[in-house]
This record gives sequence, C-alpha cells and structure tokens, in this order.
Amino acid sequence: MADEFGAALTALDRAGNPPQAFCDVVADTFPVTGAAVSTLGDVLGSETLAATDATAARLDELQFDLGEGPCWDAVTTGIPVLQPDIRRFGGNRWPTLVSALATEPVASIFAFPLVVGPLRFGAIDLYSNEPVTLDATSASRVSAMAEVVSRRVLQRALENLGLQTEDGGNAFSRRLIHQATGMVLAQIGVTAEDARLVIQGHAFSQGRPMMEIAQAIISGDLRFSRLNGRIEVDE
Repeated sequence: MADEFGAALTALDRAGNPPQAFCDVVADTFPVTGAAVSTLGDVLGSETLAATDATAARLDELQFDLGEGPCWDAVTTGIPVLQPDIRRFGGNRWPTLVSALATEPVASIFAFPLVVGPLRFGAIDLYSNEPVTLDATSASRVSAMAEVVSRRVLQRALENLGLQTEDGGNAFSRRLIHQATGMVLAQIGVTAEDARLVIQGHAFSQGRPMMEIAQAIISGDLRFSRLNGRIEVDE
C-alpha cells in the first residue's frame, strides 16, 4: 500500500495539471464525496483551480465570499482543519458559512493548506455529503499530496509572472542564490529545489528581488526555521 501511494505521489508530481489530477483521484482514494483546490488570500488571489463537482466549487465560492470557513483557517494557521460534522459542530466557529450551507449537500469538510516554506497561499477542501471522519493515515496522505500540489501551484504562478528563473542574469548573482539555497536547505531540511522555491516565494510575497532575499539570507539577516512542523521566517 505504501508503494502504491508513493507511486501516486510521483504521478501527481508529474501531472500536467496537479490540482485537477488530485481532484480526479480523491474520491477513489479517500472516504469523501469530492474536493476542490484553490488559491486564497492576498498572495495569489482567491480562485478555484480545480473541483470535482459543482458542490465542491460552490463550497469554495461561499468561503471566498464570506471570508470564513475551514479553508481560511487552514491558510491562516498553516495546519489542516478537520470538521467531520460541520452542521452540528461548526456553527460557533463559522456561523455564516454553516447557515449558507443549509441547502447544500455538505456534512463534513476537511481543509489542508497549500504551503511552501512560510508562504501560505491556498487550500485543498475535501467534503462529504454524509458525516465521516478522516483517519490519521488518510490525513497524512492528503497532507503529502497537498505538499506536491503546493509546489507545483507556486511554480506555475511564478512562471506565469516571469519570476521562476529570476537571478539577476549574471554569474555573481547565480552564485549568491546558489549559496543562499544551500543555507536554506540546511536550515529547514528540504531539497535544493524546494529551498530555491522557498526563496522565490518569499521574494514574491515581499515584493523584493530574489537577489536581495539571497543577500539577506547569506548575511544572517533572514533565516528560516521549523516550528511545530511549520516553516517560519526569522528576521
């Protein structure tokens, strides 16, 4: 089973459209009815990237419009939000959303953040039309798939903005960025590709050149660290 899931992760990473690829397999992989993948908030704006069905898309739309719900909480905290019976137990936390869902076939919602380094920019929402629980193994696997989707969504966004290969255009700047990448790799224990993506994403979110972020990392003015499984910025 672990080998099968590893193969599924590899296939997801190689997919031309990872958000849609996730939605294509979610109902067969987890005990849910459907799912949606969206960007959320100021970094990349609020947009549904893929959805299994109209209900999943509607659930995203309601959370966008109301400014509350599990996906917002997942983005804010950087950790999954699991609500197996939103009608019974979600009213105090998300009263407006629960009221709006009165006529929708949604009973359970599980939201997982899209995160690269300290940058939180979206969520995966899974829903069920009957109250269900998501066990620890399933939650761990959704989180692993969310990591893959997160990287690919941010890479695509940076490519579309022309920022994916920003390095100042000369050997000196490339060396500095390479050095900074190695430092981030050591600080948070990720691959070189992910360390560079952390630098790129942070530069984009701060509206600063990638070269400037690299220099701050090398000088020690900017560090990344792990806290309770999350990557934080120390400035």
